[in-house]
Amino acid sequence: MSFKDLKKQSKLGSLTAKLVKEVEKMNNNGASGDERTWKLDVDKSGNGYAVIRFLPAPENEDLPFVKLYSHAFQGPGGWYIENSLTSLGQKDPVSEYNTQLWNNGTDAGKETARKQKRKLTYMSNIYVVKDPTNPENEGKVFLFKYGKKIYDKLTAAMQPEFEDEEAIDPFDFWQGANFKLKAKNVAGYRNYDSSEFAAVTPLLDDDDALEGLWKKQYSLAEIVAADQFKSYEDLKKRLEYVLGSKRPAQDPDVYEEDNDRGSAEELVTAAVSAPSATSTVDKEEDDALSYFAKLAEE
Repeated sequence: MSFKDLKKQSKLGSLTAKLVKEVEKMNNNGASGDERTWKLDVDKSGNGYAVIRFLPAPENEDLPFVKLYSHAFQGPGGWYIENSLTSLGQKDPVSEYNTQLWNNGTDAGKETARKQKRKLTYMSNIYVVKDPTNPENEGKVFLFKYGKKIYDKLTAAMQPEFEDEEAIDPFDFWQGANFKLKAKNVAGYRNYDSSEFAAVTPLLDDDDALEGLWKKQYSLAEIVAADQFKSYEDLKKRLEYVLGSKRPAQDPDVYEEDNDRGSAEELVTAAVSAPSATSTVDKEEDDALSYFAKLAEE
């Protein structure tokens, strides 16, 4: 798509419908220290404020965001912090191991599976309009990692709930809107409920400048390219190392003969060779996508 085509589709309003359709399809199918990545700074109270603009899909790419699943938990052998192969629609040893934990019928197994469940984040290109804490970031393009709360605000902008609200494409240069990112501490957790979109307005009045920004955007497809993930075998080895000799709590009525034997490697092997039918824990992991499931039904 050329820059002229991008602007033409903006005027026709066709990008919003395409985005909604592609996002629904994606969801139905189920960078720390990186100088490219912008992060909102907060004060000692956990409050922070900035104004950003979500940018269109990079040149030669279809969507203005990608989703990424990851796991982060600690075991006897250390920390397991890895991206999940489920981001690529592939089998992942941790998800399979969590399925075994959940299905063993014990509260302890379910609790461990919850602690180890995958986390869903999104990545987009943004333009920093205002960053009071770090004004040197203003006027620059960055990658921005965000979670379900902000993602829901993006989707709500594209498909508002009430008739008196006009749908917008928050990723559009001309028909989009700046996003006032507001963070506060609520019960010990970072909260973005007060964040909101400003009025619809072009990001800049100069198309040449906009095209320059567009060409400065970072590839999102590269973030979720297969070569950015470790192999199934390497992830399984890391999982075995992190688990050490620790074994999942087991229902004695089911696993009584295994109480005195079995290494972490054997447990993981059993888990990943078990049937991979969707379990309750898989459903919990996908709660972050329930918003679009609701939209698809309407």
